[in-house]
Amino acid sequence: MSHMTLDTGTSRANPTPSPMKRLTVPAIRNRKGKDPIVMLTAYTTRMAQLLDPHCDVLLVGDSLGQVIYGLPSTLPVTLDMMIAHGAAVVRGSYHSVVIVDMPFGSYEASPEQAFHSASRVMAETGAAGVKMEGGETLAPTVEFLTRRGIPVMGHVGLTPQAVNALGGYGARGRSNAEHAQILDDARAIADAGAFGVVAEGVVETLANEITAAVSVPVIGIGASSQCDGQVLVTEDMLGMFERTPRFVKRFDDLAGRISAAVETYATEVRSRAFPGAEQVYAARD
Repeated sequence: MSHMTLDTGTSRANPTPSPMKRLTVPAIRNRKGKDPIVMLTAYTTRMAQLLDPHCDVLLVGDSLGQVIYGLPSTLPVTLDMMIAHGAAVVRGSYHSVVIVDMPFGSYEASPEQAFHSASRVMAETGAAGVKMEGGETLAPTVEFLTRRGIPVMGHVGLTPQAVNALGGYGARGRSNAEHAQILDDARAIADAGAFGVVAEGVVETLANEITAAVSVPVIGIGASSQCDGQVLVTEDMLGMFERTPRFVKRFDDLAGRISAAVETYATEVRSRAFPGAEQVYAARD
């Protein structure tokens, strides 16, 4: 089982948590039009611990394919990978709602397939819900899951799992037809029972229209500051990668700081300055 009691007294990865009540899916749904929802991706226990006090939602994104595994896209990510990382993030968080991405191929065939996959995610991770990419076509699946007790977050606009059909990662909604379709997609997913919708890589005016058109929170990523919340890939906003999408703001240069620290370590090892007297054990008299 993924649920296990960890010894917070001895494990460096699991310090004793500050007591706080975990947010719920209904609490997130009720934030529509209120305080913006803060959402970031998390894939590991330690990162979840660092993000948790500041976030409302932690997304275990299938972006872990590129970020963690160095894969060329999200398409090769498996359900087992998502479950392993989902359980790790749940173990490292006490406050945020944890949502796990359903990977490509785990839900598209039928509502029954989606329920089988999602029920595994829920049972084996302890997460609060799942996220699925797609619009009107996916609405019956969203309704099937939500009626059976599985909270679903939708994802419209630039849907990375459909990158082959879309022809790339460009902004969506520039043509009138695409604009209307994405708006219809968002409405359909919300009407089917999703508790929130991610709008990714859409032109600002469309993002604002979606936010006004649906009764559940719209989380923007490359969308608009007027959305009900924002999400980014944490490693992108921390400056861990040289190349990032246009919509990412780098809030730090963590890659540069890590590189500098490792360079200092390497220099001290080579000069035998490390380990010093404070890092070695003296023999007893």
